[in-house]
Amino acid sequence: MGNICRSPTAHGVMRHKALAQGWGADVLRIDSAGTHNYHPGAAPDPRSLQHAVRRGYAFADLRARQLEASDFASADLILVMDWDNLALVEAQCPDYNHHKVRRLTEFCTRHDASVVPDPYYGGDAGFEQVLDLVEDACDGLLAHIARQQARTK
Repeated sequence: MGNICRSPTAHGVMRHKALAQGWGADVLRIDSAGTHNYHPGAAPDPRSLQHAVRRGYAFADLRARQLEASDFASADLILVMDWDNLALVEAQCPDYNHHKVRRLTEFCTRHDASVVPDPYYGGDAGFEQVLDLVEDACDGLLAHIARQQARTK
């Protein structure tokens, strides 16, 4: 929603995993945005950063921004964290781009979760759960992208 917890965590994890597989910005452009303009220009929540650093992820360079109309045209996928954000994004999305909007957890292969819950008002366990789900979904998403690339070659 505000682009300081879940979205930058997913952004940072995906960037880390993509680079580890040798995929640079020429293959994947990774970005994150919120559905609300709660924290424009703010760094990720310190708790998100703290938990991510323990797992080897760095994304303190990211800054919050709100989803823009141009994102629907420029992105191949727009991934949301929960049902509320899905509804908000689908309401903003032009009909011809609805196929691009999906939940991140659709790509999970080890966890059976429909959403990535918002850890903002919770404790440490919530931030760890976000990382567990995001890591799983990013692995699944990278495998999905690799399969798509193999089909087009």
